[in-house]
Amino acid sequence: MTTGPSGFDLGLASRRRRIKLPPVNAGSPFTARGMTPLLRMDSNQLNWITNFVWGIADDVLRDLYVRGKYRDVILPMTVLRRLDAVLEPTKQAVLDMKVSLDQAKITNQDAALRQAAGQAFYNTSQFTLRDLRSRANQQQLRADFEAYLDGFSPNVQDILENFEFRNQIPRLSKADALGTLIEKFTSPDIDLSPAGLDNHGMGTVFEELVRRFNEENNEEAGEHWTPRDAVKLMAKLIFLPIADEIESGTYLLYDGALGTGGMLTVAEATLRELAAQHGKQVATHLYGQEINAETYAICKADLLLKGEGDAADNIVGGPEHSTLANDAFPSREFDFMLSNPPYGKSWKSDLERMGGKDGLKDPRFVITHAGDSEYSLITRSSDGQMLFLANLLSKMKHQTKLGSRIAEVHNGSSLFTGDAGQGESNIRRWIIENDWLEAIVALPLNLFYNTGIATYVWVLTNRKPAHRQGKVQLIDATQWFRPLRKNLGKKNCELADEDIARICDTFLKFEETAQSKIFPNAAFGYWKVTVERPLRLRGIEPERAYKPAEIKQLRETHERADDAPPVIRKIHKKGAPADPLRGLFEAKIAGMPAVVEYESDPELRDTEQVPLLEDGGIEAFIRCEVLPHAPDAWYAPDSVKTGYEISFTRYFYKPQPLRTLAEIRADILALERETEGLLAEIIGGSRS
Repeated sequence: MTTGPSGFDLGLASRRRRIKLPPVNAGSPFTARGMTPLLRMDSNQLNWITNFVWGIADDVLRDLYVRGKYRDVILPMTVLRRLDAVLEPTKQAVLDMKVSLDQAKITNQDAALRQAAGQAFYNTSQFTLRDLRSRANQQQLRADFEAYLDGFSPNVQDILENFEFRNQIPRLSKADALGTLIEKFTSPDIDLSPAGLDNHGMGTVFEELVRRFNEENNEEAGEHWTPRDAVKLMAKLIFLPIADEIESGTYLLYDGALGTGGMLTVAEATLRELAAQHGKQVATHLYGQEINAETYAICKADLLLKGEGDAADNIVGGPEHSTLANDAFPSREFDFMLSNPPYGKSWKSDLERMGGKDGLKDPRFVITHAGDSEYSLITRSSDGQMLFLANLLSKMKHQTKLGSRIAEVHNGSSLFTGDAGQGESNIRRWIIENDWLEAIVALPLNLFYNTGIATYVWVLTNRKPAHRQGKVQLIDATQWFRPLRKNLGKKNCELADEDIARICDTFLKFEETAQSKIFPNAAFGYWKVTVERPLRLRGIEPERAYKPAEIKQLRETHERADDAPPVIRKIHKKGAPADPLRGLFEAKIAGMPAVVEYESDPELRDTEQVPLLEDGGIEAFIRCEVLPHAPDAWYAPDSVKTGYEISFTRYFYKPQPLRTLAEIRADILALERETEGLLAEIIGGSRS
């Protein structure tokens, strides 16, 4: 953990006088990762620092970059300046250690250099950013700056590579902007060192910069940036139900669609706050995986800036690290997991890398369930969002008291897409039949930056309390929101604190209300049943069985008709029991009773969805719903598949009452009077 020097208060006070910030609230302690007390700066100071850094972009980059590309320079430069300031006190110690290691011909130097730096990162170049301010020659400045970048430790190199920051250097150097940029970031007007800004404050500043850039590029924001109000809700839905059961100890948190890491950091803060309220001391380890290079770099940088070097080492990302095709944590299990996976995004390239639909054997997605040792959770290649949920479920802890708790955001297709036996339905079946689904919360429309579609939070656990076992709660929170004064992309509303509290209270009370419905697990399940009817052809011999080749010929040469005799495909031996519902019919063959099977007509074939809670099951459904309309129908038992789907519309739809005739008549008469007035104006007179 990074802590300020012993002269922290004096240094901060002198900086405060220099930049004329409001006074520090010295009585406000903050525990970074629950270990070392640090001084927390108030929001006015943090906003001032954020605005200063934000202003550098306008001052230096206005004529070089379009506004949406400022982030390509400002974010990595902010990271570099903070790391540079943190490393300044131990710079000489690192250089001395580097010389000693090289003289001893030690190749694996990372651990020793980290120790010398006193941080989870280091820089072995001869320069600091302050040293580079004196370079008058642009070519020399560029060469020395690149040498400075090359001196950073591998974890910082990973961040710079994924920011693609080195690609910006030629452009900045050519425009004579590199020196100005360095001068602005090292200005005495702003102090990004630990003496002027603690780790938590630095993380807050960086996250605020990321948020602003995301809102500037709001067409992309929702893809990697989940609104903080939604994240707060998800964190509370995970932790509030077990707040009284949290013990002192270490907990592992994971996000398989990490983005910029906001879910993990908000979840971590929520867990620590609840633990403190209950007198517990907890340590946390954060893990995550992200395929987008820039957002991965932002996340990893954010953790380093907060002094969480160990957590940064547990973040894996970049284009080669797809969560679906290349799981970074195959043997890990986690206590708490949150994700906002991409909706409607093709995962075809991942599928091909994993061997195609027939060759895919990943144990996260091909499992044992319901007696099937190759039960497939593989979804359509056009949308892989449910696979991210399957990935989380594969990492649940099964041997601990609290097990695992999960919150994941999905769009509406995850509720119902996929027929019985297909991947999406199989995932829902696997979840519900294992009794892992606690609740699904329908969120307000237009809550996210780049989509106005309906979104839902799934809340899952493998340690349901007794009163929830065998049941699922659906919560309609679509009307609980606060409008924004100004839209952010398509986001025109937010969850206020009172809205989040209302949703959580509804979840915790677990009662039937207009916005909360509780169902047994089986209410969402159904059997998909194939219903057959006989092939009827004119001019056939009604009392003989036809072979498959003969039936094929008959289809081509004979006419179908509802009043024609059915084609017999098999005559059973004497004594075989009749069972018309399963296609075993009584008939007369040469005047003798027999049991026969008819050839089915594909053109008359149909399917029915029979609810698992149907009284009497499939047979009662066929008798009541099918045979009255098609007395010769039967179902194929070997075709029956089990599926699950969840319809919020069915349970929460409120039909609008029809208007009365009096109301309709009044509207018509009002329209007539209005049109009469218009006609009078047109012709310049009035009708009597």
